[in-house]
Amino acid sequence: MPSAEKKPQTLYDKVFQEHIVDEKPDGTILLYIDRHLVHEVTSPQAFEGLRVAGRKNIPTTPRTNFKDVKSFVEEADSRTQCMTLEENVRAFGLTYFGLDDKRQGIVHIIGPEQGFTLPGTTVVCGDSHTSTHGAFGALAFGIGTSEVEHVLATQTLITKRSKNMRIQVDGALPLGVSSKDIILYVIGKIGTAGGTGAVIEFCGSAIRGLSIEARMSICNMSIEAGARAGMIAPDETTFEYLKGRPLAPKGDSAEWTRAVKYWRSLKSDEGAKYDNEVFIDAKDIAPTVTWGTSPQDVVPITGVVPNPEDFPTEEKRKSARDALVYMGLTPGTRMQDIALDKVFIGSCTNARIEDLRAAAKVVEGKRIAASLKRAMVVPGSGLVKRQAEAEGLDEIFIGAGFEWREAGCSMCLGMNPDILSPRERCASTSNRNFEGRQGAGGRTHLMSPVMAAAAAIVGKLADVRKIANSDTAPRKASPKLDVTPEPEDLSSDDDLESIMDISENNQPHTNTVALQTASSPLPKFSKLKGIAAPLNRSNVDTDAIIPKQFLKTIKRTGLGGALFHALRYNEDGSEKADFVLNEEPYRHAKILVVTGPNFGCGSSREHAPWALLDFGVTCVIAPSYADIFFNNMFKNGMLPVIIDDKAILERIATEASAGKEIEVDLINQVIKDSSGNKIAEFEIEEYRKHCLVNGLDDIGTTMLLREKIRKFEAKRTLETPWLDGSGYLSKKGRNGPVKVEAVPVPTTNRGEVITEPLEW
Repeated sequence: MPSAEKKPQTLYDKVFQEHIVDEKPDGTILLYIDRHLVHEVTSPQAFEGLRVAGRKNIPTTPRTNFKDVKSFVEEADSRTQCMTLEENVRAFGLTYFGLDDKRQGIVHIIGPEQGFTLPGTTVVCGDSHTSTHGAFGALAFGIGTSEVEHVLATQTLITKRSKNMRIQVDGALPLGVSSKDIILYVIGKIGTAGGTGAVIEFCGSAIRGLSIEARMSICNMSIEAGARAGMIAPDETTFEYLKGRPLAPKGDSAEWTRAVKYWRSLKSDEGAKYDNEVFIDAKDIAPTVTWGTSPQDVVPITGVVPNPEDFPTEEKRKSARDALVYMGLTPGTRMQDIALDKVFIGSCTNARIEDLRAAAKVVEGKRIAASLKRAMVVPGSGLVKRQAEAEGLDEIFIGAGFEWREAGCSMCLGMNPDILSPRERCASTSNRNFEGRQGAGGRTHLMSPVMAAAAAIVGKLADVRKIANSDTAPRKASPKLDVTPEPEDLSSDDDLESIMDISENNQPHTNTVALQTASSPLPKFSKLKGIAAPLNRSNVDTDAIIPKQFLKTIKRTGLGGALFHALRYNEDGSEKADFVLNEEPYRHAKILVVTGPNFGCGSSREHAPWALLDFGVTCVIAPSYADIFFNNMFKNGMLPVIIDDKAILERIATEASAGKEIEVDLINQVIKDSSGNKIAEFEIEEYRKHCLVNGLDDIGTTMLLREKIRKFEAKRTLETPWLDGSGYLSKKGRNGPVKVEAVPVPTTNRGEVITEPLEW
């Protein structure tokens, strides 16, 4: 009989399918991970977990006199994080880009720079904006700390298939409009929960016309649209960018040719089906800015602050009212009349050389407004900084009155001294404008680099199209970043091999030691009865659950006091009497009943469920969750229950509001009132239920599949050898995977980490 015709696949389907190690009847999948990036904020607890089980953000001030982390990082908690990272990379043998390494920088900028990010790979990091790497046709997504530990131990993740979503943007972009405006417009159109449960593929002529850097900005903020990841099919623009990168196959080699042939196949088939599609005409997009406390709160720069009473539902009206109170804005105010205190150009969204060139073109020959307290430019990596300085961009910014900083995340998340003071207003090229994101009480307006540059000159939110030299074309045209390391760094196979750790045998590189170790048990969860606290809010982000100033701990415990900090406490530290968790009997709540959708949106930080758990909450009931937060709850033995029927959810909330106990019976998948009457039923995946009821962690169950992982890796080496380094190393006759070796870590360095699969 003739074979069945192959079903058309999307780009996401193809990459996902190629990485399946094992699939259970309920759809639970063990997915192989090709690339893992690690940084200091979400890794300490993961390394600690490996140790216990026997399983094998920094200042951007000048570093001219840098000696070591201990003396350089002034904040004690930040210093602890950085020194802990150094200890961990030394102990576990990971590649480390330290503070005095010119390649150091933001993980989502240095990965592509080094050619570590390649089409068709799976890429993860304990950072929600890992979606950035999807610009290369990679399946890249953020993970929680428990999943960081899982990848370090097994080189795999346990997951489920996502839905397919397509956003097609066609036509020519108007003057002054960039990729940042595209993604802000998209988020404004579909909302911050519009892509929940989906991987978004961006396509269309407008997307095809963008540089790789611009594509990275779009994929970076796909997480702000609620998506698990964003992807763009690789093309000639992609291949040109990758050619010559240190960790990409050598250009014009047989390995490069073989890789490019495979990469060309990474596009959606004609007739591939999507669960949701959005079509946008590029001419409808104008330079865009945010007015509120969510990335979906956007208007054209020519617009005005909206009136909350114009929103269609009371839920949205309340959200808008709250946002305007926080932002200190009045409905009807012209956006261009809003005065600023600070301007920030940087972040993993917009700190690449192309961004800096475009911003420099706007400010060249001008001065920032005298009314500004501060304007900063923070390059995304040491190499971007060096390239910008070689082109004289630093002189343009400094001459205009900007601060020219060292590479880092800086004011994007405000975990170092680069923060806003309460009620200060900032024009920012970062990706989130949540309450307190850039500093407690700080007010953030998101926009593109050229718009931020224009705002700095005017001192208010400004239309870049009114500023001279503002056609947004880069000051110096370049088809790709000129940041390839100099010859003395990586000039030959011998030089490369001097920083490579090459397997002496042809064994797979999964952490075999880890796979032979018993799992760490979690508390068993079968039935929970207790006080349920009602929370009538929508889009509760992780910054609201646990503000970033409390993320500097290297432990998983002790965060209960910081839970919902801005909602629970006044500026003087006193309690807000009207917040539910400050009231009796809710101070002792074990269950949280959230009536609004999209709970846990924003960051991948696992600190959010840790804070809930430390407070005593082990179950959350809500209509919907952000994907990463949903996963993180299960990793900690907690139960997130989805009740999307509004009437049933209101019944549960009514019981909670009356101060009564409710019972969540996981075995029978029902919720009961205090009298034992059934209020609701709920669904849960069989695998996750099994783990919760039996107190199993994912690493323990993955250990049982070590032989399947070995076989997958052997097949991977044969089919895509460039992922093992065969394209950029002679390997001196050796076979099998290779790994970038950790530079010996003195107690002086600090930076970001890149790992490839562990070798054993």
